Amino acid sequence: MAETAGASFDKLVAIMQALRAPGGCAWDREQTLASLRPYVLEETYEVLEAIEWGTADNLREELGDFLFEAVFLAQISAEQGTFTITDAINGICEKLVRRHPHVFGPTASDALTSGQVLEQWESIKARERAAAGLPAKSATKTTLSGVPRTLPSLLRAYQIGERAARVGFDWARADDVLDKIEEEVAEVRVEVESGATGDLSRAEEEMGDLLFAIAHLSRKLGIEPEGALRRANEKFTARFDALERAFLDRGQPLDTATLEEMEAEWERVKATEA
Repeated sequence: MAETAGASFDKLVAIMQALRAPGGCAWDREQTLASLRPYVLEETYEVLEAIEWGTADNLREELGDFLFEAVFLAQISAEQGTFTITDAINGICEKLVRRHPHVFGPTASDALTSGQVLEQWESIKARERAAAGLPAKSATKTTLSGVPRTLPSLLRAYQIGERAARVGFDWARADDVLDKIEEEVAEVRVEVESGATGDLSRAEEEMGDLLFAIAHLSRKLGIEPEGALRRANEKFTARFDALERAFLDRGQPLDTATLEEMEAEWERVKATEA
């Protein structure tokens, strides 16, 4: 009989407790919530990489590493007497059931659209705050304050636009965002053509506005921009590596090639892909 998810999870928790216990692993015992932040971020990106380019085995392994970081954080919190991993799991289970009455409620229905589900989620969350005697969200947080500042900037721009759109602050059509992008490109062009050097604050501001508008266009098209840019990075890297190998195979270091020679080889690499 296959081991259940619960039994496997209990095993992981027990291993983590042993690592943190007296006589356990010196490195694990030294870690704090703050010291684990870079590892949580690293594992998050490794999961994303496995989703984009890995195999099922890669994703399985990275999800295990990602889950371990959650158990690690919860174990430290348990030692501090704040909460346990069981508390965290029960909390999310209860929240999911509460906020999905169309699935788990007495009048379950699959007729809601994804947009209506989001609206229902926010409405239920507001009622929960009121029932707990907490002030309304508007009294304590703004619409955008829930977007983490630690997100990669492109992804954060995407989520800022998504949150603003939920309350109706949005372009009507993707074409409207294209117009905004063209406006921002024109403003960047002014800075480039001015030939300004030294203080680049104005050019930086205009470049930021352009990137922000591009993130909005991505959202309107239903494209997650961080993933799209990761794939573009990988495509450029693969092509440039192929270009460089072609020159090295001819015994010519890349830094001795002219721009025209490199562009010609670049086009050959693209043609080979096609």
